[in-house]
Amino acid sequence: MKHGSVRRGTIAVLLASATFVAMPAAAQDASTANTPADDTTQSDFQDDIIVTAQKRDENIQDVAISIQAIGTRRLDQLNVTNFNDYTQLLPSVAFQTSQPGLTTVYMRGVASGGDGNHSGSLPSVGTYLDEQPVTTIGGTLDIHIYDIARIESLAGPQGTLYGASSQAGTIRIITNKPDTSGFYGRVDGEVNTVESGGVGGRIEGMINAPLSDMAALRVTGFYQRDAGYIDNVPGTRSFLPQPGGITVNNDAFVEKDYNDNETWGGRAALKIDLDDTWTVTPTVLYQELRTDGSFAYDPQVGDLQVQRFYPEYRRDRFIQGALTIEGQIGNWDVTYAGAYLDRRTAQSSDYTDYSESYDSLYSSVGGLAGYFYYQDAAGNTIDPRQNVLATDHFKKLSQELRVASPASEPFRIVAGMFYQRQSNLINQDYQIPNLGADVSVNGRPGTLWLTQQERVDKDYAVFGEASFDVLPTVTLTAGGRAFIYDNSLIGFFGFGRNPGVDPADGRPFTATPFNAAGSGQTGVAGCYLAGGITLRDAYLNGGDTSTLLPGIVDGSPCTNLAAVSGGNIVPRKASGSGVTYRFNATWKPVEDVLLYGTWSRGFRPGGINRRGDIGSYAADFLTNYELGWKTTLLDGKLRFNGAVYQQNWDAFQFSFLGENSFTIIQNGPDARIRGIESDINLGVGPLSLTAAGSYTDAKTRTDLCAAQICDGTGDDILAPAGTRLPITPRFKVSGTARYSVPVGAAKGYVQLLVAHQSSAASDIRVDKAAAIGRLAAYTTGNLAVGAELKNFTFEVFAQNVWDERGQLTRFQQCGTCDQRPYIVPIRPRTIGLRAGAKF
Repeated sequence: MKHGSVRRGTIAVLLASATFVAMPAAAQDASTANTPADDTTQSDFQDDIIVTAQKRDENIQDVAISIQAIGTRRLDQLNVTNFNDYTQLLPSVAFQTSQPGLTTVYMRGVASGGDGNHSGSLPSVGTYLDEQPVTTIGGTLDIHIYDIARIESLAGPQGTLYGASSQAGTIRIITNKPDTSGFYGRVDGEVNTVESGGVGGRIEGMINAPLSDMAALRVTGFYQRDAGYIDNVPGTRSFLPQPGGITVNNDAFVEKDYNDNETWGGRAALKIDLDDTWTVTPTVLYQELRTDGSFAYDPQVGDLQVQRFYPEYRRDRFIQGALTIEGQIGNWDVTYAGAYLDRRTAQSSDYTDYSESYDSLYSSVGGLAGYFYYQDAAGNTIDPRQNVLATDHFKKLSQELRVASPASEPFRIVAGMFYQRQSNLINQDYQIPNLGADVSVNGRPGTLWLTQQERVDKDYAVFGEASFDVLPTVTLTAGGRAFIYDNSLIGFFGFGRNPGVDPADGRPFTATPFNAAGSGQTGVAGCYLAGGITLRDAYLNGGDTSTLLPGIVDGSPCTNLAAVSGGNIVPRKASGSGVTYRFNATWKPVEDVLLYGTWSRGFRPGGINRRGDIGSYAADFLTNYELGWKTTLLDGKLRFNGAVYQQNWDAFQFSFLGENSFTIIQNGPDARIRGIESDINLGVGPLSLTAAGSYTDAKTRTDLCAAQICDGTGDDILAPAGTRLPITPRFKVSGTARYSVPVGAAKGYVQLLVAHQSSAASDIRVDKAAAIGRLAAYTTGNLAVGAELKNFTFEVFAQNVWDERGQLTRFQQCGTCDQRPYIVPIRPRTIGLRAGAKF
C-alpha cells in the first residue's frame, strides 16, 4: 500500500486484534451483547423510525415534512460506508464530484452547476453530524458511515430550523450514542476486488463501555483501502512553435490502477448523566483521506484511461470537537450544541490541458511561447506544462442554544439562537518548472500564478416554530428565522510584475510584458500602494510606483483583492439580512394517515467574487409549495409516503469558469422546479421490499446571459428560458428486496438492490453542455448472499453487477478546454466477502 504510516498501521493492528478477541468472546458470553436491534429474530422490516428532524424525538410517520431515514440495520444490510452509497437510496439527492472528498450536493433539482470552488457560493444543502453543522465551502465532508443510528434526508427548504446552507434541504448523520446498560462491541471486515482494477478492503470496530451507572464511552475506528481502476497510459503533448517546438511525454507517471485511496479515522463520544434530567456529551471525530491519481477518464484515450503528465493526489484531514448539553428547566427541554471543525487539504493537479488549450488558442502568435513569454532565466523557451499545488485550511465554529416546550401539550414551541463563523485560508500555486524570475510571481521563481486569500463567512440567527392542535386531528405550524450574514474576502491573485520593464520609459501600460506572462489585468499590477491607489493606476497617472504595501495574507507578495476605507485596505465584504419562514397544516383524517401542506422559504448568502473586477453576488431565495402524505397500512406492514411540490428559485447564484478559467459567480435568472417523490416500504413475513423514486422538472423561467442583464440582441444568451437545470436527472428510482429464511441456527438471506437514473445535462450553458456531453442514463444493481448468526455475519456480495459505466460527473479542466471532456464513473463491478462479529 502507498503512503503507509504508523497511525494507519496502529489502527489496523488494533482492529485486527480486536477481531480475534471478539470472536471467542462473543461465543463465550453472548449475554453481554446489548444488540437488540441486530437480533436475528427481528424482522428485516423497520416499523418505527424515530427522527429528530424538527428538533424533537418523533416517529417519522408523524413528521409533516418530506423526510427519508435510513436506519442502523438497513445501513448495515446495504453496506453503506460513504456518501455515494447512501445517496443512491435518496431519490431527491444529486451531486457532482471529481474525486473522493470533492463533492457538491444538490436536492430537488436546485442546481446550476459549477459549484464547490473554495471561492464560490456556499452550499445549498446543509450537512449535519448529530446536532452540529459540518457543511463546508469546498466540498461535502465524506464522513465514514459506521456505527450510525440513521441518516435523515430532509427535502425542501429547511431555512427555519437549519439556516443559511439548507436552502434546498438538509442531510443529517446521527451517530449511536454511548450506552450505560452494558459493555458490548462489534468488529467487521471486508476484502474485495474491482473489475479492471486491484484489491481493496476495510476493517471497522466499535466498543461501548459503561464507566459507571451515569457515564459511558463509545469508540469507533476504521481503515479502508479502495483499489484503483483507472490507468494512466503513455501519451505525448506538443507545443508551438512547430517545427522546433517542445514535445513531452508522461513516461515517468504511467501506472495501472493508479487512482487508489485510503481512509482511516475514528470517533469517540463520552456521555455523562449529571442527574435525571441533564446530560453532557462531548465527542471528537478524526478522519483522513489520501487519494492518488485521477478519478475521471478521458473517453478519447480509452475506457478507464487517461494521460496525465504530473503527479496527482489529494490529502484531506479533518477533526471536529463537539459538545452537546441536554436537560430540562421545569418541563421545558434545553439543548446547547457547539462544535469546532478544522479541515486541511493539500492537492496536486496536472494542468497540462490548460497549457495545451491556450497554446492552440494563441497559435497565430506562436502559442504560449510567443504570447506568454514562458522562458527560463536565460531567455530560452521552456516546457509550458503547469502543475497546480493547492492547500486549503478550513475552520468552522458553530453554536446553537434552543428550548422546546413539552411535546404533549396542544401548543408547542421550539426557539433558539445560532452563531457560525467559517474561514478558509486558500493557496493555489500554478507552477512551471524552470520558469524565470522575470515571468514568475515576485519572490516566487517557478510560480506563474498565485492565489493567496482568506475567506470568512459569518452567520447570526434567531429562530422559532410554534405548533397548535386546532382539533385532535388538525395541527397548524408557523415558524421563522431572522438572519444576518457577513462575508469577507481579501488577498492576492494573479501574475507577477516583470522588474525589467521601467514604468518611467513612457511606454503604454499594455506594452509587453508589464506584468509577467504578458498580462496587465491581474496580479501585482492591481496591488495597492500607500494611500489606497493601485500600481496600475499610479503607473497610468505617472505617479510613484515604488511603495507597494506588503501582502496582508501571509505568503502573498502584495494585496490586490481588497477594498479601500480611509486610505487603508480592508477585506471586501458582502452582508445582508432577512427572514425565512415555514407555514404548515397537518390533518389526520383517519388513524395511520397523515396529510400535510407546506409553504416555506430558504436562502443562501451572497458573497464576493475573487476576481477583483467582478462585482459581488447577492443572496438567492427558494420558495416551496408542497402537499404530502404519510400512510401506514396493512397493520403496519406497509408504509407509503410521498409529496408533490413546486419551488420558485429567484435570481439563483450561477458559478462558471470565465475568462482565464476564473470561477465567477453571478445572479442568474429565475427557475421553477416541479416534482414528485415517494417511498414505499413493505414487510411480508420473510420478504422485505423498499422502493423510492422521484420525478424532477427543473427549468429556467428567463434567459441566462453572459452578464447579469441581457443586452436584448440574444447574442449573449447562454441558456434561453425553458432550459433544464443541470446535474439532476428527470427520473431517479431505487428498490431493494431482501428475503430471509432460517438455515439451522442462522438466518440466511438474499438481497438485491437496483437503482436507475435518467440522463441529465452536465452544464446549464447550452453550448458548454454540448461540448462536455450529457450525463448518460444508467441502471446499476447490487447482489448479496449471506447468513446471520446471533453474534456473527457472513456475506458474499457483488456491486454494480453488470459493470455499468454510470456517469457521476462530466467536466473539462478549464474554461476554454473544449477538446477534452472527462467522465467520473461509478465504481466498476466489485466482488467481495464480508464478515462481522459482535461481543
